Amino acid sequence: MKMENKVPILRFPEYNSEWQEAKFKDLLKINQGLQIAISERFTKKVEGSYFYITNEFLKESSKTTYYILNPPQSVLCSEDDILMTRTGNTGQVVTNVSGAFHNNFFKIKFDSNILKKEFLVYYLRLNKTQNLLLRLAGTSTIPDLNHSDFYRIDIIYPNLPEQTKIANFITAIDKRINLLQKKKTELERYKAGIMQKIFNQEIRFKDNNGNDFPDWEEKTLGEIGSFQTSSVDKLSKDDEEQVYLVNYMNVYRHENINNANRDKLQVVTAKENQIKSSGLKKGDILFTPSSETPDDIGHSVVIFEDLVNTLFSYHLMRFRPKIKLDLLYSHYFCNIPSVLKQLSNFATGSTRFTISVGNFSKVNVNLPSFEEQQKIANFLNVIDKSIEKLITQIEETIKFKQGLLQKMFV
Repeated sequence: MKMENKVPILRFPEYNSEWQEAKFKDLLKINQGLQIAISERFTKKVEGSYFYITNEFLKESSKTTYYILNPPQSVLCSEDDILMTRTGNTGQVVTNVSGAFHNNFFKIKFDSNILKKEFLVYYLRLNKTQNLLLRLAGTSTIPDLNHSDFYRIDIIYPNLPEQTKIANFITAIDKRINLLQKKKTELERYKAGIMQKIFNQEIRFKDNNGNDFPDWEEKTLGEIGSFQTSSVDKLSKDDEEQVYLVNYMNVYRHENINNANRDKLQVVTAKENQIKSSGLKKGDILFTPSSETPDDIGHSVVIFEDLVNTLFSYHLMRFRPKIKLDLLYSHYFCNIPSVLKQLSNFATGSTRFTISVGNFSKVNVNLPSFEEQQKIANFLNVIDKSIEKLITQIEETIKFKQGLLQKMFV
């Protein structure tokens, strides 16, 4: 039980002294970085240049790296320093990186005889600290944390040995999370590679007697099924029937849609003819036919059961196979690079790209026999189950860490 305001709920038994309390202004010093125009940046390292740490660096998907020449000493940082974003996505903490930092960042200087770097990093990342930083940054279109507001924040901390013990314990959990994330990434990379070989027919399966399956048949989507658009949107009228609606985001996020989780779907009203033409049944595949970029078109979900009183939005395209397809296989063959590439090539537009029913129907696919479809789907599903298990482990470990952070800090 929490005995005092300056003692955490969860504590290592060898420590019993009260924690110290101070303002950031008493222990920390901050300075902003330097804003360099894009025209003056390099995208490759040149002699005498420094890595330029910008918000772009924080995006996992970013492939852009900047370098600059002759930055002043005040905006240089080493791996031992702590940076924090002060505007835009305020409060993101960065460490273990060296270079010159952008004006969007603060460099936080601290006395290592009072605060251990890792302890301070975790303190800055605490939910309560992050929430306070965001409040102080304001609610304007671009939140901006100024020096004086940063210095107003309180910090409660133990002596260095206890800081070290706490930081080492949380770091061990972070290493566990990073290891799980690395395994997940490697398994996803393996799956992508093996899918490419399977659908390029570099790898073939055999039947239960060890015999080869028949050759694959080349078909267009229009030959193996039909596409249907919808007129159902979010507009409601009291005199029409209430229905559940699968929308663009449900498909974009690849959500599993079934009767058990229909309550999570949007509820709208629809006319009788709309219900008849836009209903969903087992085996249907929903596609996203438009996006801001051509490469982002073609997200899909497979409907694994007949859905009661559930329609699809006019933002989607429904594909209904007229031949026998394994349901799991449908999920995989819609997401292979060759299909997605064709969808991207068929997309037209300027600010927003779309694909018509006619062009969807032209997409070429190579279809194995139904029995080989099952073999392929079951093989890939085993990999997916392993990925799902890792995702669950990552989520549970992160949740465990968050619980510890709340109890191990004041």
